[in-house]
Amino acid sequence: MNIGDKAPEILGKDEQGRDIRLSDYRGRKLVLYFYPKDNTSGCTAEACSLRDHYNELQGAGYEVVGVSKDSAASHVKFKEKHELPFPLIADVDKELLQAMGAWGEKVMYGKKTEGTIRTTFIINEDGIIEQIFAGKQVKTKEHAEQILSR
Repeated sequence: MNIGDKAPEILGKDEQGRDIRLSDYRGRKLVLYFYPKDNTSGCTAEACSLRDHYNELQGAGYEVVGVSKDSAASHVKFKEKHELPFPLIADVDKELLQAMGAWGEKVMYGKKTEGTIRTTFIINEDGIIEQIFAGKQVKTKEHAEQILSR
């Protein structure tokens, strides 16, 4: 997916098994962020940055949805442990990850591997991708500030 593309309507199921659709957020901006794994240092820092600035993000017209290939059960524990106020999509089959271009080859600890590429899509009120933060562009500890200052 690229800037200017329309995001897919069906995003996936959240940690409670509820369908999450793009139309659920029509009229609001959506931060759709993809992260590698629940309860890892960078992913926790990113989620907590978004949590800590959640009220500011909502005040600026944003909703937040996280996505990883972790199971719904893992997401429930991650949300509870870190008191995350936004839904997490369990994309265990990697369908949304692949459709959005957030799954592919990356370098980790000097080795090439296939996995989740940390990516955030800012989707406007009409479902169009306005901005993309990918890979090292995502500053996990300050990610909410990155979004708010764009």
